[in-house]
Amino acid sequence: MNNTSVNEFILSVFTDDPRVKVVLFVLFLLIYILTLVGNVCIVVLVTITSRLHNPMYFFIGNLSFSDFWYSSSVVPKMLVNLMSRERTISYSGCVVQMYFFASLATTESLLLSAMAYDRYIAICNPLIYQVFMSRRFCVQLATVAFFGGFLQSAIQTGCTFSLSFCASNIISQFYCDIPPLLKLSCSSTYVNEVVIFVCGSFTSVGCLSVILISYIYILSNVMNIKFKGGRTKAFSTCISHLIVVSLFYGTILFMYFRPTSAYSLEQDKVASVFYTVVIPMLNPLIYSMRNKDIKQGIRKVIRRT
Repeated sequence: MNNTSVNEFILSVFTDDPRVKVVLFVLFLLIYILTLVGNVCIVVLVTITSRLHNPMYFFIGNLSFSDFWYSSSVVPKMLVNLMSRERTISYSGCVVQMYFFASLATTESLLLSAMAYDRYIAICNPLIYQVFMSRRFCVQLATVAFFGGFLQSAIQTGCTFSLSFCASNIISQFYCDIPPLLKLSCSSTYVNEVVIFVCGSFTSVGCLSVILISYIYILSNVMNIKFKGGRTKAFSTCISHLIVVSLFYGTILFMYFRPTSAYSLEQDKVASVFYTVVIPMLNPLIYSMRNKDIKQGIRKVIRRT
């Protein structure tokens, strides 16, 4: 049972310099607007363009939908805190923020592995692709990704806020995250650390394994194609996904798996900004800039408008 005496938490900011705060506010606001517009555009294009009604774009649309809410779970509160003297977040608000942030981060990880599996079937087993990757199966994969993300987040959030917080209420991060909250607890966090390790390892290792195995088979299959043009065409459909995966997991590995001796609060905040603010903006740009079908869809919508 939670015996906390803390009713609210104080979130950290990047600087106390008013001028720098204004610059950061404008910068993050522009990034957030681009994130919302870019991801909404991708979702709308995938929905209304018949040419994009296939498994690959179905998962891209779900990823953009997830990115929209993933960024929105953190950035608005961060923008308010940059321009406000009070940087508080209520206890219940912290619970809600952590729950949706953790659930959507896990969902994104699961969706990226589903997209890797889709590319494996498309390139290595093209004859059964349309039958195997049916609309029903794709919907089931997306449902599992969202359900798995929200379920794991419920477990981790429930374990975190079952602890007692009776000392400091200052979170050394600009959003409610599990590691800095565990440091504020005045009760044993051993069980929480085990739960986080098991859940995190299951999701991260499982998803990375699916992605790596899929691309090992894809690379092997592509290298067996005799014509260079055929190899380039086959692998070009995976480039955008590989870039997104590298950015997403590269930041996670830097944040959570670097040596303790190399830990720096400032570096952690910079990585967190990239992880929560920049990546959701980059994903739609990466897919739209490197994808002919999406660019054609954008041009058609502009012409109709």
